[in-house]
Amino acid sequence: MVRRTRYPSFNVLDEREAWDTHTQAIVTSRISKSQSCTVLDGEEYKLLQQVCSALVDDEREEVIQYVLAHVDQTLKDTTTGEGERRTGVPERKMLILEGIQHLDKFLLQVTGKKASKCEAQQLTEVLRQISDGRADYSKWPSNLQREWFLKMLNLTVEAYCSHPIVWSEMGYAGPAYPRGYVRGDIGRLDPWEAKEEA
Repeated sequence: MVRRTRYPSFNVLDEREAWDTHTQAIVTSRISKSQSCTVLDGEEYKLLQQVCSALVDDEREEVIQYVLAHVDQTLKDTTTGEGERRTGVPERKMLILEGIQHLDKFLLQVTGKKASKCEAQQLTEVLRQISDGRADYSKWPSNLQREWFLKMLNLTVEAYCSHPIVWSEMGYAGPAYPRGYVRGDIGRLDPWEAKEEA
């Protein structure tokens, strides 16, 4: 997909001095080149890289690397609860890791290729089937296919939409604290907000 933004010269990080030091540290860590994974191994990482790219239609390494680090951190986290989980659905770590294995085997069954060799269009079609719970793979129940897809979609989108590069493309001017937004009327922008360019 060709990247399209109405704010090509806007960079949210130009405004970082207006944020408090804690916020600066959080946001700038998202553009770090050293985003690493400890739970996802090489093959799992490569497959999820393709999945996350397909879910947001974006292949930029620095953004997808951050998304994968977020997924990995979620898998590592044993202190945060999951809220509601349907009966019969395993805890998130098991759901995600087993889902990756099932996806890998299903892709091989459908395409005759290892996941890393699949074309983007083939992966997208398989993900579409999984999202509806209709992937024809007996070892992966349809309800768990849907649950895996929703979990991956949620984790991917929440990380993707918190990356500063994506903020800049959306025209989001970053955290309001401590400066605050002053002009709340429709159509009026604060001086630091993104302005649409022709």
